[in-house]
Amino acid sequence: MPAKKATQKKLKVIIAGGGTGGHLYPGIALAESFKKIGAEVHFVGSKRGIETRVVPREGYDLHLIPVKGLKGGRVIGTILGFLILPLAFFKSIWILLRVRPQIVVGVGGYASGPLVMTATMLFFRTFILEQNTRPGITNRILGKFVRRIYASFKESAGFFPVNRFIPAGNPVRENIVESIKNAGLSEAHTECNVLVFGGSQGAHAINKALIDAATKLSELNIKIRHQTGKLDQTEVKSAYGKAGIKSEVSEFIYEMHDAYNEADVIICRAGATTLAELAIAGKPAILIPYPYAADNHQELNALSVESAGGAVCITERDLTVQVLIETLKKLTMDQVLREEMSRKMTALAKPQAASDIRDDMLKFLKNYSEYTTLSGDGVNK
Repeated sequence: MPAKKATQKKLKVIIAGGGTGGHLYPGIALAESFKKIGAEVHFVGSKRGIETRVVPREGYDLHLIPVKGLKGGRVIGTILGFLILPLAFFKSIWILLRVRPQIVVGVGGYASGPLVMTATMLFFRTFILEQNTRPGITNRILGKFVRRIYASFKESAGFFPVNRFIPAGNPVRENIVESIKNAGLSEAHTECNVLVFGGSQGAHAINKALIDAATKLSELNIKIRHQTGKLDQTEVKSAYGKAGIKSEVSEFIYEMHDAYNEADVIICRAGATTLAELAIAGKPAILIPYPYAADNHQELNALSVESAGGAVCITERDLTVQVLIETLKKLTMDQVLREEMSRKMTALAKPQAASDIRDDMLKFLKNYSEYTTLSGDGVNK
Protein backbone atom coordinates (compact mmCIF):
# COMPACT_ATOMS: atom_id res chain seq x y z
CA MET A 1 0.00 0.00 0.00
CA PRO A 2 1.43 3.43 -0.90
CA ALA A 3 2.32 5.72 1.98
CA LYS A 4 -0.33 8.25 2.88
CA LYS A 5 0.56 11.70 1.55
CA ALA A 6 1.05 14.34 4.23
CA THR A 7 -1.63 17.02 4.35
CA GLN A 8 -0.31 20.32 3.04
CA LYS A 9 -1.06 23.27 5.28
CA LYS A 10 -1.69 26.70 3.80
CA LEU A 11 0.88 29.29 4.81
CA LYS A 12 -0.88 32.57 5.54
CA VAL A 13 0.94 35.88 5.72
CA ILE A 14 -0.28 39.35 6.67
CA ILE A 15 1.68 42.37 5.47
CA ALA A 16 0.63 45.54 7.29
CA GLY A 17 1.31 49.14 6.34
CA GLY A 18 1.52 51.37 3.33
CA GLY A 19 0.30 54.91 2.90
CA THR A 20 3.06 55.68 0.41
CA GLY A 21 4.88 53.64 -2.19
CA GLY A 22 8.02 53.73 -0.05
CA HIS A 23 6.31 51.57 2.55
CA LEU A 24 4.01 49.56 0.30
CA TYR A 25 6.25 48.38 -2.52
CA PRO A 26 8.72 46.48 -0.29
CA GLY A 27 5.62 44.70 1.02
CA ILE A 28 4.53 43.90 -2.53
CA ALA A 29 8.01 42.52 -3.25
CA LEU A 30 7.87 40.33 -0.15
CA ALA A 31 4.35 39.20 -1.05
CA GLU A 32 5.59 38.10 -4.49
CA SER A 33 8.31 36.04 -2.83
CA PHE A 34 5.83 34.33 -0.50
CA LYS A 35 3.42 33.75 -3.37
CA LYS A 36 6.15 31.78 -5.17
CA ILE A 37 6.04 29.14 -2.43
CA GLY A 38 2.26 28.90 -2.42
CA ALA A 39 1.48 31.25 0.47
CA GLU A 40 -1.79 33.14 0.85
CA VAL A 41 -0.93 36.81 1.39
CA HIS A 42 -3.21 39.45 2.87
CA PHE A 43 -2.52 43.17 3.18
CA VAL A 44 -3.75 45.46 5.94
CA GLY A 45 -3.81 49.20 5.29
CA SER A 46 -5.83 52.38 5.63
CA LYS A 47 -8.34 53.87 3.22
CA ARG A 48 -6.19 57.01 2.87
CA GLY A 49 -3.15 55.20 1.48
CA ILE A 50 -1.87 54.20 -1.95
CA GLU A 51 -2.61 50.57 -1.05
CA THR A 52 -6.31 51.03 -1.85
CA ARG A 53 -5.52 51.29 -5.57
CA VAL A 54 -2.28 49.29 -5.83
CA VAL A 55 -2.97 46.15 -3.76
CA PRO A 56 -6.17 45.08 -5.59
CA ARG A 57 -4.37 45.69 -8.89
CA GLU A 58 -1.65 43.28 -7.73
CA GLY A 59 -4.25 40.62 -6.93
CA TYR A 60 -4.04 40.47 -3.12
CA ASP A 61 -6.77 40.75 -0.47
CA LEU A 62 -6.78 44.10 1.30
CA HIS A 63 -8.24 44.70 4.78
CA LEU A 64 -8.67 48.27 6.02
CA ILE A 65 -8.40 49.54 9.57
CA PRO A 66 -9.41 53.01 10.84
CA VAL A 67 -6.15 54.81 11.56
CA LYS A 68 -4.61 58.28 11.25
CA GLY A 69 -1.13 59.68 11.70
CA LEU A 70 -0.26 60.87 15.21
CA LYS A 71 2.70 63.04 14.26
CA GLY A 72 3.28 66.09 12.08
CA GLY A 73 -0.36 67.07 11.52
CA ARG A 74 -2.77 69.53 13.13
CA VAL A 75 -3.65 69.18 16.82
CA ILE A 76 -7.23 68.17 16.03
CA GLY A 77 -5.96 65.48 13.69
CA THR A 78 -3.61 64.11 16.34
CA ILE A 79 -6.43 64.02 18.90
CA LEU A 80 -8.68 62.22 16.42
CA GLY A 81 -5.86 59.79 15.68
CA PHE A 82 -5.63 58.85 19.36
CA LEU A 83 -9.41 58.57 19.69
CA ILE A 84 -9.72 56.04 16.86
CA LEU A 85 -6.74 53.93 17.99
CA PRO A 86 -8.98 51.57 20.04
CA LEU A 87 -11.04 50.95 16.91
CA ALA A 88 -7.85 50.16 15.00
CA PHE A 89 -6.81 47.62 17.63
CA PHE A 90 -10.25 45.96 17.70
CA LYS A 91 -10.33 45.76 13.90
CA SER A 92 -6.80 44.32 13.98
CA ILE A 93 -7.93 41.60 16.39
CA TRP A 94 -10.85 40.75 14.10
CA ILE A 95 -8.59 40.49 11.04
CA LEU A 96 -5.97 38.39 12.83
CA LEU A 97 -8.50 35.93 14.21
CA ARG A 98 -10.21 35.67 10.84
CA VAL A 99 -7.05 35.11 8.77
CA ARG A 100 -4.95 33.35 11.45
CA PRO A 101 -1.59 34.01 9.78
CA GLN A 102 1.62 32.16 10.58
CA ILE A 103 3.64 35.30 9.78
CA VAL A 104 2.83 39.01 10.32
CA VAL A 105 5.06 41.68 8.79
CA GLY A 106 5.01 45.43 9.36
CA VAL A 107 6.37 47.51 6.49
CA GLY A 108 5.79 50.97 7.95
CA GLY A 109 2.92 53.39 7.50
CA TYR A 110 -0.18 54.14 9.57
CA ALA A 111 -1.62 50.61 9.68
CA SER A 112 1.63 48.90 10.60
CA GLY A 113 1.78 49.95 14.27
CA PRO A 114 -1.68 48.86 15.52
CA LEU A 115 -1.73 45.62 13.52
CA VAL A 116 1.79 44.45 14.42
CA MET A 117 1.47 45.42 18.08
CA THR A 118 -1.87 43.61 18.34
CA ALA A 119 -0.42 40.55 16.62
CA THR A 120 2.53 40.53 19.01
CA MET A 121 0.24 40.69 22.05
CA LEU A 122 -1.78 37.78 20.62
CA PHE A 123 1.46 35.75 20.22
CA PHE A 124 1.57 35.73 16.43
CA ARG A 125 5.05 35.67 14.87
CA THR A 126 5.81 39.29 14.03
CA PHE A 127 8.54 40.98 12.01
CA ILE A 128 9.23 44.47 10.66
CA LEU A 129 11.06 46.03 7.73
CA GLU A 130 13.02 49.23 8.36
CA GLN A 131 13.80 51.06 5.13
CA ASN A 132 15.65 54.13 6.40
CA THR A 133 18.93 55.01 8.08
CA ARG A 134 17.02 56.52 11.01
CA PRO A 135 13.87 54.62 12.09
CA GLY A 136 10.64 56.32 13.04
CA ILE A 137 9.17 56.06 16.53
CA THR A 138 6.73 53.27 15.60
CA ASN A 139 9.43 50.89 14.41
CA ARG A 140 11.68 51.81 17.32
CA ILE A 141 8.91 50.63 19.66
CA LEU A 142 7.96 47.57 17.61
CA GLY A 143 11.62 46.60 17.32
CA LYS A 144 11.69 45.78 21.03
CA PHE A 145 9.03 43.07 20.62
CA VAL A 146 9.18 41.52 17.13
CA ARG A 147 11.20 38.43 16.18
CA ARG A 148 13.35 40.19 13.57
CA ILE A 149 14.12 43.63 12.17
CA TYR A 150 15.16 43.55 8.50
CA ALA A 151 16.95 46.79 7.62
CA SER A 152 17.95 48.49 4.38
CA PHE A 153 20.88 50.39 5.91
CA LYS A 154 23.38 49.07 8.44
CA GLU A 155 23.43 52.59 9.94
CA SER A 156 20.08 51.87 11.65
CA ALA A 157 21.56 49.04 13.75
CA GLY A 158 22.01 51.24 16.83
CA PHE A 159 18.26 51.67 17.22
CA PHE A 160 17.42 47.97 17.61
CA PRO A 161 18.39 44.89 19.65
CA VAL A 162 21.57 43.60 18.03
CA ASN A 163 20.55 39.93 18.16
CA ARG A 164 17.39 40.58 16.12
CA PHE A 165 18.79 43.02 13.56
CA ILE A 166 19.62 41.88 10.01
CA PRO A 167 20.83 44.36 7.32
CA ALA A 168 19.12 42.37 4.58
CA GLY A 169 18.46 45.20 2.14
CA ASN A 170 15.15 46.59 0.94
CA PRO A 171 12.89 44.13 -0.97
CA VAL A 172 12.35 45.18 -4.58
CA ARG A 173 9.52 44.04 -6.85
CA GLU A 174 10.33 41.10 -9.09
CA ASN A 175 9.73 42.99 -12.34
CA ILE A 176 12.33 45.56 -11.26
CA VAL A 177 14.78 42.82 -10.26
CA GLU A 178 14.24 41.07 -13.59
CA SER A 179 14.97 44.32 -15.39
CA ILE A 180 18.53 44.18 -14.10
CA LYS A 181 19.24 41.88 -17.04
CA ASN A 182 18.82 44.93 -19.26
CA ALA A 183 19.85 47.54 -16.71
CA GLY A 184 22.72 49.98 -16.88
CA LEU A 185 22.84 52.65 -19.54
CA SER A 186 20.54 52.58 -22.53
CA GLU A 187 21.80 51.64 -25.97
CA ALA A 188 23.22 54.43 -28.11
CA HIS A 189 20.69 57.10 -29.00
CA THR A 190 20.84 60.74 -30.01
CA GLU A 191 19.26 62.22 -26.89
CA CYS A 192 19.75 61.55 -23.19
CA ASN A 193 16.66 60.05 -21.55
CA VAL A 194 15.83 61.70 -18.22
CA LEU A 195 13.29 60.12 -15.87
CA VAL A 196 11.73 62.43 -13.27
CA PHE A 197 9.45 61.36 -10.44
CA GLY A 198 8.73 62.39 -6.88
CA GLY A 199 7.32 59.30 -5.27
CA SER A 200 3.92 57.73 -5.73
CA GLN A 201 2.09 61.03 -5.18
CA GLY A 202 4.46 63.30 -7.06
CA ALA A 203 6.58 66.08 -5.55
CA HIS A 204 5.56 69.70 -6.09
CA ALA A 205 9.05 71.07 -5.40
CA ILE A 206 10.60 68.83 -8.06
CA ASN A 207 7.80 69.59 -10.50
CA LYS A 208 8.21 73.34 -9.94
CA ALA A 209 11.98 73.13 -10.36
CA LEU A 210 11.55 71.45 -13.75
CA ILE A 211 8.88 73.97 -14.79
CA ASP A 212 11.13 76.91 -13.83
CA ALA A 213 14.07 75.31 -15.65
CA ALA A 214 12.13 74.37 -18.80
CA THR A 215 13.62 77.10 -21.02
CA LYS A 216 17.18 76.14 -20.04
CA LEU A 217 16.37 72.43 -20.30
CA SER A 218 15.44 72.95 -23.94
CA GLU A 219 19.10 73.77 -24.62
CA LEU A 220 20.12 70.24 -23.56
CA ASN A 221 19.78 67.25 -25.86
CA ILE A 222 17.34 65.38 -23.64
CA LYS A 223 13.99 63.62 -23.62
CA ILE A 224 12.03 63.68 -20.36
CA ARG A 225 9.63 61.12 -18.93
CA HIS A 226 7.97 62.71 -15.90
CA GLN A 227 5.62 61.29 -13.24
CA THR A 228 4.05 64.40 -11.76
CA GLY A 229 1.27 63.20 -9.50
CA LYS A 230 -2.23 64.56 -10.06
CA LEU A 231 -1.94 68.26 -9.17
CA ASP A 232 0.90 69.44 -11.42
CA GLN A 233 0.44 67.26 -14.49
CA THR A 234 -1.17 69.90 -16.72
CA GLU A 235 1.27 72.67 -15.79
CA VAL A 236 4.36 70.48 -16.29
CA LYS A 237 3.10 69.24 -19.65
CA SER A 238 2.39 72.81 -20.75
CA ALA A 239 5.85 74.05 -19.70
CA TYR A 240 7.61 71.31 -21.63
CA GLY A 241 5.43 71.92 -24.67
CA LYS A 242 6.12 75.67 -24.73
CA ALA A 243 9.87 75.04 -24.36
CA GLY A 244 9.85 72.48 -27.18
CA ILE A 245 11.14 69.66 -24.97
CA LYS A 246 10.45 66.09 -26.05
CA SER A 247 8.52 64.67 -23.13
CA GLU A 248 6.05 62.12 -21.80
CA VAL A 249 4.15 63.43 -18.79
CA SER A 250 1.83 61.27 -16.70
CA GLU A 251 0.18 61.31 -13.28
CA PHE A 252 1.52 57.87 -12.35
CA ILE A 253 3.82 55.31 -13.98
CA TYR A 254 2.66 51.76 -13.31
CA GLU A 255 5.32 50.00 -15.40
CA MET A 256 8.23 51.50 -13.52
CA HIS A 257 10.70 48.83 -14.63
CA ASP A 258 10.29 49.99 -18.24
CA ALA A 259 10.83 53.60 -17.19
CA TYR A 260 14.02 52.68 -15.34
CA ASN A 261 15.41 50.73 -18.28
CA GLU A 262 14.80 53.59 -20.71
CA ALA A 263 16.46 56.19 -18.49
CA ASP A 264 20.05 57.42 -18.66
CA VAL A 265 19.69 59.79 -15.70
CA ILE A 266 17.04 59.89 -12.99
CA ILE A 267 15.84 62.86 -10.91
CA CYS A 268 13.88 61.80 -7.83
CA ARG A 269 13.39 61.82 -4.07
CA ALA A 270 15.54 59.71 -1.74
CA GLY A 271 13.10 57.30 -0.15
CA ALA A 272 14.71 53.96 0.69
CA THR A 273 12.54 51.99 -1.72
CA THR A 274 13.39 54.34 -4.57
CA LEU A 275 17.09 54.01 -3.76
CA ALA A 276 16.87 50.21 -3.69
CA GLU A 277 15.20 50.23 -7.11
CA LEU A 278 17.80 52.64 -8.51
CA ALA A 279 20.54 50.29 -7.32
CA ILE A 280 18.87 47.29 -8.96
CA ALA A 281 18.50 49.24 -12.21
CA GLY A 282 22.02 50.64 -11.91
CA LYS A 283 21.07 54.20 -12.81
CA PRO A 284 22.95 57.40 -11.92
CA ALA A 285 20.68 59.85 -10.13
CA ILE A 286 20.15 63.38 -8.95
CA LEU A 287 18.55 62.97 -5.53
CA ILE A 288 16.38 65.75 -4.09
CA PRO A 289 15.42 64.58 -0.57
CA TYR A 290 11.99 65.38 0.84
CA PRO A 291 12.89 67.91 3.57
CA TYR A 292 9.96 67.11 5.86
CA ALA A 293 10.54 63.36 6.12
CA ALA A 294 10.56 62.10 9.70
CA ASP A 295 13.97 62.60 11.34
CA ASN A 296 15.28 63.95 8.02
CA HIS A 297 15.80 60.35 6.91
CA GLN A 298 15.67 61.09 3.18
CA GLU A 299 18.64 63.44 3.30
CA LEU A 300 20.58 60.87 5.33
CA ASN A 301 19.66 58.19 2.79
CA ALA A 302 20.75 60.43 -0.10
CA LEU A 303 24.07 61.33 1.49
CA SER A 304 24.79 57.63 2.04
CA VAL A 305 24.31 56.90 -1.68
CA GLU A 306 26.19 60.04 -2.73
CA SER A 307 29.17 59.01 -0.61
CA ALA A 308 29.16 55.65 -2.40
CA GLY A 309 29.41 57.49 -5.74
CA GLY A 310 26.08 56.50 -7.26
CA ALA A 311 24.26 59.83 -7.07
CA VAL A 312 24.43 63.59 -6.58
CA CYS A 313 22.42 65.02 -3.68
CA ILE A 314 20.76 68.44 -4.00
CA THR A 315 18.72 69.55 -0.99
CA GLU A 316 15.60 71.65 -1.58
CA ARG A 317 17.27 74.60 0.15
CA ASP A 318 19.99 74.47 -2.53
CA LEU A 319 17.68 73.66 -5.44
CA THR A 320 17.83 76.49 -7.97
CA VAL A 321 17.50 76.52 -11.74
CA GLN A 322 21.24 77.11 -12.06
CA VAL A 323 22.22 74.23 -9.76
CA LEU A 324 19.78 71.84 -11.42
CA ILE A 325 20.86 72.74 -14.96
CA GLU A 326 24.58 72.57 -14.16
CA THR A 327 24.23 69.17 -12.48
CA LEU A 328 22.02 67.73 -15.21
CA LYS A 329 24.24 69.14 -17.97
CA LYS A 330 27.29 67.50 -16.43
CA LEU A 331 25.60 64.10 -16.26
CA THR A 332 23.91 64.19 -19.65
CA MET A 333 27.06 65.27 -21.49
CA ASP A 334 29.55 62.95 -19.79
CA GLN A 335 28.88 59.31 -20.65
CA VAL A 336 32.05 58.13 -18.87
CA LEU A 337 30.81 59.76 -15.64
CA ARG A 338 27.40 58.14 -16.06
CA GLU A 339 28.98 54.73 -16.59
CA GLU A 340 31.12 55.14 -13.47
CA MET A 341 28.12 56.21 -11.36
CA SER A 342 26.10 53.34 -12.81
CA ARG A 343 28.70 50.82 -11.66
CA LYS A 344 28.82 52.33 -8.19
CA MET A 345 25.03 52.41 -7.94
CA THR A 346 24.82 48.75 -8.99
CA ALA A 347 27.33 47.82 -6.27
CA LEU A 348 24.72 48.88 -3.69
CA ALA A 349 22.07 46.48 -5.02
CA LYS A 350 20.67 43.55 -3.05
CA PRO A 351 18.39 41.86 -5.59
CA GLN A 352 17.80 38.81 -3.38
CA ALA A 353 16.55 40.80 -0.37
CA ALA A 354 12.92 39.63 -0.67
CA SER A 355 13.73 35.92 -0.85
CA ASP A 356 16.44 36.21 1.83
CA ILE A 357 13.98 37.87 4.22
CA ARG A 358 11.25 35.35 3.42
CA ASP A 359 13.56 32.39 3.99
CA ASP A 360 14.71 33.77 7.33
CA MET A 361 11.09 34.22 8.44
CA LEU A 362 10.30 30.64 7.47
CA LYS A 363 12.92 29.42 9.94
CA PHE A 364 10.65 30.60 12.75
CA LEU A 365 8.04 28.02 11.72
CA LYS A 366 8.72 24.72 13.48
CA ASN A 367 7.93 22.66 10.39
CA TYR A 368 7.93 25.17 7.56
CA SER A 369 7.86 22.43 4.90
CA GLU A 370 4.33 21.58 6.04
CA TYR A 371 3.17 25.05 5.04
CA THR A 372 4.84 25.53 1.66
CA THR A 373 4.69 24.00 -1.77
CA LEU A 374 7.78 22.53 -3.38
CA SER A 375 7.53 24.68 -6.51
CA GLY A 376 9.04 27.82 -5.07
CA ASP A 377 12.57 29.10 -4.87
CA GLY A 378 12.88 29.13 -1.09
CA VAL A 379 14.62 27.08 1.57
CA ASN A 380 12.31 24.11 1.01
CA LYS A 381 13.23 23.78 -2.64
